[in-house]
Amino acid sequence: MSNENVPQVTPEEVQALYERLDTEAEKSGYHLNPDRKFTQGLVRGILVNQKRYGYWLCPCRLGDGVKSEDLDIICPCDYRDADLADYGCCFCSLYVTQEVKEGKQKPRTIPERRPDRDKRLQFRERPAAGASGSAEAIGGGALSYPVWRCRVCGYICARDAPPEVCPICRAKKERFERFL
Repeated sequence: MSNENVPQVTPEEVQALYERLDTEAEKSGYHLNPDRKFTQGLVRGILVNQKRYGYWLCPCRLGDGVKSEDLDIICPCDYRDADLADYGCCFCSLYVTQEVKEGKQKPRTIPERRPDRDKRLQFRERPAAGASGSAEAIGGGALSYPVWRCRVCGYICARDAPPEVCPICRAKKERFERFL
């Protein structure tokens, strides 16, 4: 692919977004990959995608270029927290755990969690949850993941286990309770 089709991104734009993402990540209990050169390459990819598509399409995945089809892979993607919990980093290694940041653990290769297009469309076509929000009203049956609630600030997430740190108030994992 020639560079003539790739939107131009300046080093200043990369640096500004890198600093913004780093500040936001640290405030929310997340960490950017400590390999600054590698991480800035990912940030450049986010900026290229922003200019190309109008949103922060994950730099490590191919999107459809249609925002409604790519919502799950807008950075930070829907798969980040599960990847961090299971592998120490997200799919592209932009976000890492404290252990990886400190060099106590190496980032590992991560299998793709994103369902294929047909499954994503099938999931989107499910009936919306009823007013009760019960498990039966959501998707017509049992939830795919347990729902966890931070007892400090009320943050809610659906995943296999609660996050290590609440992205809102920075409460530790043990401050979460099973909600559904």
